[in-house]
Amino acid sequence: MRKFTRKDFFKGIALGTISLPIMIRSCAGENFAQQQTSANIITQKKYKWKMVTTWPPNFPVLGEACTMLADLVKKMSGGRMEIEVYGGGELVPALQAFDTVRSGAAEMGSGAAYYWAGKTPATQFFASVPFGMNAQQLNAWILCGGGMALWEELYARFNVVPLLGGNTGVQMGGWFNREINSMADLKGLKMRMPGLGGKVLERAGGSAVLLAGGEIYTGLERGIIDATEWIGPYHDYKMGFHQIAKYYYAPGWHEAGTALEFFINKDKFEELPTDLQQIIRSAAQQINVWMLSEFEAKNAIYLKKLLEEEKVQIRKYPKEVLDQLRSFTKDIIAEICEEDAFSKKVYASYKSFADRATAWAEFTEKSYYNDIVM
Repeated sequence: MRKFTRKDFFKGIALGTISLPIMIRSCAGENFAQQQTSANIITQKKYKWKMVTTWPPNFPVLGEACTMLADLVKKMSGGRMEIEVYGGGELVPALQAFDTVRSGAAEMGSGAAYYWAGKTPATQFFASVPFGMNAQQLNAWILCGGGMALWEELYARFNVVPLLGGNTGVQMGGWFNREINSMADLKGLKMRMPGLGGKVLERAGGSAVLLAGGEIYTGLERGIIDATEWIGPYHDYKMGFHQIAKYYYAPGWHEAGTALEFFINKDKFEELPTDLQQIIRSAAQQINVWMLSEFEAKNAIYLKKLLEEEKVQIRKYPKEVLDQLRSFTKDIIAEICEEDAFSKKVYASYKSFADRATAWAEFTEKSYYNDIVM
């Protein structure tokens, strides 16, 4: 029998025929090996996850972001982790994505936190607040101002881990078949509008209807809703809203910079080796930057198409209407915070950060647009 050499030893480790943890245990004893958790040991074990989304299959930007994340994770993990993406309705209905991930029937999902307001009202503050912070400010609050710790605390109640998954930027105000000249024009209006914006619309005498993205065109065409908001010119053009609605309103008072999310079953996430956990987090961060940039680029192109090719009429909400909607927003948030302790805690953090960000913006963003841009 040939003598076992140092060369054989290192070759065995490289080929995987000799387990390094076993060799360590033989040298350092059982106690050392017992201290090593599976999460801290990089193995060649492969993981296959399912991601359910609230977006239609292969949906521009939003659905693309999910596929991009899956591709990034596969590449960065060297093929050790694969995520299969399912659009809304392919595996489960779009608005059941959160519960599907919560239960562990799928490991991961994509959506917007205000879709889950029925579970706890505090979710809404992590998506968008009417007349609130824009995309860069919301990102700053979540990533660097204490928002993420609160978001993680909230979602832990549901055995879910949240990650930022993109931002739409400032949205448009919506599509209507009648002009909005006063608050009276909002009374009785059935409009697709989620989150806090929907509650404000209801306070104004309208009806907020929550429809998934793939259901909006049909809902508007068949009269299930009278008006709709979505995101901005790129998506709105692709979804054909200009074909069935006459007036396009601005600004998107209800969503000044809406954060989207990836959400992960907490048990499944904690079972992953730490390097794969970090790979998912890093991929989500890349998507978060890409999405806002993509919307900014595409919306500028498609606004021109809507105006010049489709002759869409863009209207601005009257100041009287915006002032009243802002007042309703303050009242509704105050009521939510009074009824729900965690919402009060989250909004206190949000508002404190927003006040500082607004003061800073007076000398930067606001001054730039008002005084410098030609």
